[in-house]
Amino acid sequence: MFQLDFASRVPIYEQLYRNVVKLASVGAIKPGDKLPPVRTIATQLGVNPNTAAKAYHILENDGYIYTTVGRGSFLTDKLSKNSAEKIMAIEEFKKSVLSAHTFGAEEKELVEYIHKIFKGGENLD
Repeated sequence: MFQLDFASRVPIYEQLYRNVVKLASVGAIKPGDKLPPVRTIATQLGVNPNTAAKAYHILENDGYIYTTVGRGSFLTDKLSKNSAEKIMAIEEFKKSVLSAHTFGAEEKELVEYIHKIFKGGENLD
């Protein structure tokens, strides 16, 4: 169900988080579906249970899952096929803007790229 790239620089908990979002976006898991228990995921993927728990905790804080004591974790309806990819893209965009700012990019320069994209500009060089 979940796929991890242990050679990636992306933390394992973030990869698990993205897996849930992607599976929801393609309809593989639907609102109300029960997610595998943290210990099951950890055992199947060969990761520390705390890593899987961290991913679930962030998913719950973001409102994508809810947990009921003794019953498990379930997908909320916050993620739908159309919005899940958008949510992930916006999160990536935020990180990219922060990185660009850190390395000296000016606000005007970044806004210029955004305007070019929304006006249909394919060549951003």
